[in-house]
Amino acid sequence: MLESVVPMALVGHMLMDLYYAQIICREAQVRNGIKNTEGTVHHLPAILSCDSFLAFLDANPAADVIADYFKGSYILNSMGGNFNEARNYASAIHRDIRSFHSNCPMLNTLVMLDDFTAENGATWLMHGSHTLSERPTEAEFHAEAEQITAPAGSILVWVSNLWHKAGENKTGKPRRIVTPIFTHPWYKAGFDYCRAIGYDDVAKMTPYLQQVLGYNARVPATFDEWYQPPEKRMYRGDQG
Repeated sequence: MLESVVPMALVGHMLMDLYYAQIICREAQVRNGIKNTEGTVHHLPAILSCDSFLAFLDANPAADVIADYFKGSYILNSMGGNFNEARNYASAIHRDIRSFHSNCPMLNTLVMLDDFTAENGATWLMHGSHTLSERPTEAEFHAEAEQITAPAGSILVWVSNLWHKAGENKTGKPRRIVTPIFTHPWYKAGFDYCRAIGYDDVAKMTPYLQQVLGYNARVPATFDEWYQPPEKRMYRGDQG
């Protein structure tokens, strides 16, 4: 837990952008018949009019913790969010990696945009469950789970093997988060952020933001992209 590390001005900016992102994502969810997603948003850096999410990634207070876990370079795998006003898929016991790995190649982070309380559905984490390959029962989960409360602007970090779920919100008000998830560069990302954001303004990005968004870990699609000197290669030599 990194408590109260995100400046409240940036928290406010992300809250405003989250509402616009909800409109964009909900239209796509309904258009494609995707159920059980009410109040969820996905791949926020790809919504180019919402610049607060890139600003957060570029100045991520958890960067040192993430780098220490991966012992080297890492990239963004996905970055979604949840309003937690009604039940959705995040309300069920789940983990955010598709299969179990004893050396987990993925790390969850959760940025609290509202105070996390028991009443508004703070996230539950099951102690020790990063060693469980199979989903625990509700009884098993709650026998070992802890509900994590903290003020807005805090960041919670956990290994992605860990089983968790959103708590029940009894307040009638949203409990909003964004959830950047990171992996080794060689792990396939959940979204092609480079293609979605584009290449015209890459030079304006900091080297760190280029790295996190995956610009140093791309897959070439032509021989000219493949045959490049090391400093211009799509997949750089320091990416693992």
